Amino acid sequence: MASKHRLGWIGMGRMGTPMAELLLKAGHDVQLWNRTKSKAEPLAAKGAKLVDQPADLSGTDILFTMVSTGKDLEQVYFGEGGVASRGKNALPKIFVDCSSIGVEDSAKISARLGEMGAQFLAVPVSGNGKCVKAGKLSAVASGPRAAFDAAKPYIEAFARAGLSYVGEGELARICKIAHNVMLGVVIQNLAEITILAQKHGVPRHAFLDFMNNSVMGSTFTRYKSNALVNLDWTTTFTMELLRKDMDLGLTAARKFDVPMPVTAATREAIQSHFGVATLKPDPKAYLDMDFATLLETQALASGVALKSEGVPVPTGLEVDH
Repeated sequence: MASKHRLGWIGMGRMGTPMAELLLKAGHDVQLWNRTKSKAEPLAAKGAKLVDQPADLSGTDILFTMVSTGKDLEQVYFGEGGVASRGKNALPKIFVDCSSIGVEDSAKISARLGEMGAQFLAVPVSGNGKCVKAGKLSAVASGPRAAFDAAKPYIEAFARAGLSYVGEGELARICKIAHNVMLGVVIQNLAEITILAQKHGVPRHAFLDFMNNSVMGSTFTRYKSNALVNLDWTTTFTMELLRKDMDLGLTAARKFDVPMPVTAATREAIQSHFGVATLKPDPKAYLDMDFATLLETQALASGVALKSEGVPVPTGLEVDH
């Protein structure tokens, strides 16, 4: 299927690379920029056109971004050599940001683009790189409805598990913050109950198999089970990013007078993990591991020695061809 619009993409991280690749597989022409060019080169071999700076994407119709922070997004849009650096007459018509950033940062960027005549969609996603490849990534969108309708076919190329439009403005950011707050609460509680079961003599793989087959099981608990059983800390999402999202949730709650005692307790439990990291030979490298390492903190607090059980555990994220 040929693109009706010229597409641009910025951000070739763990999420951005497989998401952009699905646009290419769907037959769309995509121009790419990434700060580290070598990370984008594999997609050049699959049909993408690489550009030298974000400003070179100013001639696209719809520009997608997947970066780490609001500051990163502001830089690639408005910084030196940024997409908007050539003025409002050389600007994509629609900006689609899939990053997880704060509401205030998003609103400021949206307003700034609006003043230049462009439309901005907040489209954060749910899942990790493996979810993208397995066709189980979902997305939530907010912003101008006409812009959403134009971008929808392209978003659906990578958000194959579902795409929800929730309204104007920054509502999608609120949904994503709430989503990641639940992520933090669930992984912390999953670590707690798994260690509880282990300390009573239940193998982790047996306990998690029971949980995953129960009404409490989910796509998330199933695909994290292998990590918890076999201590596979291959990074899908870091502790620093999780802590950031818990703080975003609590900030949003305080602004609107919403009590969130479970979230607050979970945030402090997560903070204890950063203390444990200081005991490691390389604290930064440890914090860059997957957030499932929370299991180690819970085990340490419970007097439990962790060892890989060496039991193959299906993740439910087999790649959908």
